[in-house]
Amino acid sequence: MGLFDSLRRRGKGGSKPGTLRKSSSADTQHLDAWAAARKGVEAYVEPKTTVTDTTVVLIAHDGEWTRRRIGSLTAAQDFGRKRSIPVYEVAKTGYPRRMREFTERQKIMERRRQEEQG
Repeated sequence: MGLFDSLRRRGKGGSKPGTLRKSSSADTQHLDAWAAARKGVEAYVEPKTTVTDTTVVLIAHDGEWTRRRIGSLTAAQDFGRKRSIPVYEVAKTGYPRRMREFTERQKIMERRRQEEQG
């Protein structure tokens, strides 16, 4: 990120420095669609930080995952309850091994694609 990127972003409708983008209905719609299209989905809630609002990582049975803002731990628990998805707090449980393994497989596949092209 360049020194003046935050100033450029603000001029184009971005948030002011020091403010966090809140979760939106688009975030929830993405999570809904993603969970509905996969098996064995679990939710892992990541706490709010100085840089990001509370987020939830949905992880499928094969380790495929997606992350979106959720608003709060309570909102994530409500999301999971309505969809019969177990909800865990990352700070207490960590991420499942299958997520790390999936990410590593994706990196290997990407390297192979680049080698084939170049």
